[in-house]
Amino acid sequence: MSRKQNSLNYYAAVRDFDRARKQAALRQLMAKLTGRSAELLSYNEVQEQLQAMGEIDRGLREIPLDAIVGSVGRYKDFTKGFLPKRDSDEERWASVRTAISNMHGMRPIEVYQVGDSYFVKDGNHRVSVARQLGVSTISAYVTEVKTRVELSVDDDPDEIICKARYVEFLEETDLDKVRPQANLLLTFCNQYDVLRRQIETRRQILDQARDQPVGMREVVADWYDQVYLPVVELIREQGLLRNFPQRTETDLYLLFSERRADLEEALGWKIGSETAVTEFAESESEQQRPIFARVGERLLDALVPDELYDGPEPGSWREKRVAYGRKDRLFADYLVAISGSDADWETLDEVIKMAKLEDDHLLGLHVVPYEYLLDSPEVKLVREGFEQRCREAGLEAEFAVEAGKVADIIVKRAAFADLVVTTLSHRPGPERLSRLSHGFSRLVQKCPRPVLAVPEGAKLDMSRILLAYDGSAKADEALFVATYLASRWPVALTVVTVETEYTTVSASDQARAYIEKYDIQDATFVVREKPIAEAILRTAEEHQSNIIIMGGFGFRPMLHLMMGSTVDQLLQAFQHPMLICR
Repeated sequence: MSRKQNSLNYYAAVRDFDRARKQAALRQLMAKLTGRSAELLSYNEVQEQLQAMGEIDRGLREIPLDAIVGSVGRYKDFTKGFLPKRDSDEERWASVRTAISNMHGMRPIEVYQVGDSYFVKDGNHRVSVARQLGVSTISAYVTEVKTRVELSVDDDPDEIICKARYVEFLEETDLDKVRPQANLLLTFCNQYDVLRRQIETRRQILDQARDQPVGMREVVADWYDQVYLPVVELIREQGLLRNFPQRTETDLYLLFSERRADLEEALGWKIGSETAVTEFAESESEQQRPIFARVGERLLDALVPDELYDGPEPGSWREKRVAYGRKDRLFADYLVAISGSDADWETLDEVIKMAKLEDDHLLGLHVVPYEYLLDSPEVKLVREGFEQRCREAGLEAEFAVEAGKVADIIVKRAAFADLVVTTLSHRPGPERLSRLSHGFSRLVQKCPRPVLAVPEGAKLDMSRILLAYDGSAKADEALFVATYLASRWPVALTVVTVETEYTTVSASDQARAYIEKYDIQDATFVVREKPIAEAILRTAEEHQSNIIIMGGFGFRPMLHLMMGSTVDQLLQAFQHPMLICR
């Protein structure tokens, strides 16, 4: 090639350099405006922060140019996209570009590989020219560097800092050695102290339980297995990461932990992981909904009287149970309303007997009308009475007191329990005004959990269950509960279906098919003619049923106010407990 042609190629290369310099200046300006880094990463800093643990020679390879994110010694001379930042590099850059134009080719570069990212050891200008030429790969002699935490191509300096903090955490805990599959990377870089405090709390618990110090590795493994992982698995089952694409599982674990602590402080109860994750998912889903929908619902709440507001959709409680795969216990947490009356203490004694069968958890709730009564001597006596009874029975229990309307407070807290238990001291009357004002009617209408109503003086015996089934969505929930009890305990189950213009014999066939799937032998099916309440009561008497399980009000609140319901009639007449499902 002639000297003249060489000169032309060189001047063209200089023009390419000038264009690249202008692009670099523009990238740097945009970085200042957006706050996003346009800098290359320093290999030495990354190596130190991520703690290099050895090198492996991988030989000559073709590597993607986009995966080169830093440099050993020239990281200040180029932008993140390897655009030249210094005018003094013109001659060197243009010489490399000219050599390629003159068909001299490009020698392989030398790089360090960290994770799926590369750092230039030798050949920075060759990388810069290759990027300007638009090629996708380059030949490189690769030395792989092993680190405790891998580096990603997309990591910026802030993310490197987060990974460095993670390395420090791993150094202290050896989590990556005791649980190699664990990945507790945070984007909330300063929050590893929260995890450290949780591990320290776990250490104190284990030390006390064993009456001797427990090694750090064993403590960390126990914390990961018993505290961290169960919550993360629930987060995965809920698919919560879809709502937080820029966050990690451990980020959500910390958000959940904070939310759970706030709830426990507000409620005065400890909250199980499943319940807390459900609440966390629902609260985040609410935030994701369009603002106009949320504002519309608030306007509706303001316009519709509380007594006429319908509750959650039928089956929502069971859907959550199925989503979590909870099959070990139907009712693990009982919310028990305690006013301090003799009847309530009798009900609590009966509930304790039932809870002891599966070592269930009791949540005592006492409601006072005014806040100034929260710390009164009467409240203290109720608390002491509840805690003493549960303690003597060997049951885990907690007690909370709150001011407000009884039914409204129960409904609010019911989401953190599996079953609501209340004494039926005053039965709803047949008059419309009674249905409107009766707190229990509001509770049944709005409560998101099954409600167990225990008449004064009644025993809580579930050995002879009567299921009232009409094929409705709420009756399906009652069928689910009755089937569970009949499959788990030696009970006699009677299913009664009352034919009406809305309910046919096919409803009884539906119930039979469902129950037979669970191999329940001791089940009797009865079909009767209306009136509905009379037919159910007559069946209960004939079969000596000591509990009725049924769906809640069939009408919407306005129709229930005008016409009443079968539930109302049974509550007025049946002398044994009723379990009402939604």
